[in-house]
Amino acid sequence: MSAALPILDDIDARPGSVASLLRTVVGLTLRRLGGWISAADLVRLLGALGVDAPQARTGIARLRQKGLLVAERRDAAGYLVNPAAIPMLERGDRRIFSRPSMTEDDPWCLVSYSIAEARRDVRGRLRRRLQWIGAGIVAPGLWICPGYLAGEAAQILDDLGARGDATLFRVAEPDVDGSLVDAVARWWDLDALAEAHRAFLRHVGEPGAAPDPQGADPAASFACYVHLVDRWRPIPYTDPGLPAALLPADWPGRESAEAFARLSARHEGPAWEYVRGIVHRT
Repeated sequence: MSAALPILDDIDARPGSVASLLRTVVGLTLRRLGGWISAADLVRLLGALGVDAPQARTGIARLRQKGLLVAERRDAAGYLVNPAAIPMLERGDRRIFSRPSMTEDDPWCLVSYSIAEARRDVRGRLRRRLQWIGAGIVAPGLWICPGYLAGEAAQILDDLGARGDATLFRVAEPDVDGSLVDAVARWWDLDALAEAHRAFLRHVGEPGAAPDPQGADPAASFACYVHLVDRWRPIPYTDPGLPAALLPADWPGRESAEAFARLSARHEGPAWEYVRGIVHRT
């Protein structure tokens, strides 16, 4: 696959949709299984999530078209994680499970670019991908993000062939008119980010959303874990983990991150046992 057409995580897929659940299952399981799974076993895993076989096969076909999966027959028909997708999956692991964040002493990264109108498609993709990694908008052609995202911003520019149209700056602290707290509230849609965290907390607080794995059958534990990760997965992308001092006092991000960490640790083991049981059985 061309470096200009990187394999991307589809964070626009609605959590709970077949596309989103399938990407979550692939990200959680295939590398731990050696990178390959039979088609029948992948359909069975999706069946435990309430996805019927025809929907599962359609979703798998679409994921092949997007380059995440490659058909490969071993002792049965199956799918391999595209090696070109591994860096994207590893970045996702860090975002989802490590939850990087910024302290008040960390540097910021500014991304300044000027792309000709003739390449407005590149300009649009650049804006969308900067938004995907949690960057904020200072002005047209000028975005800001925590310094730890500078490498991802540079990779986006390289992927789009726009490195020569942009400059990245590392700054200790932006010099703004007024307070930095007010500026951050302009650069990011904090209301939307806070609502994403609160929606996640409402989900995990619903009856049956996070059952005790000791009392649940293996398929239920697997379903609970996948749905948990699937609901959480978009949040650490769009929320860059800004310093607490720059956020509203009632910011729900820490509470939701703690809830995810606690529940994922509880359900990961039983869920993985279910996956191994399915795969080893066949």
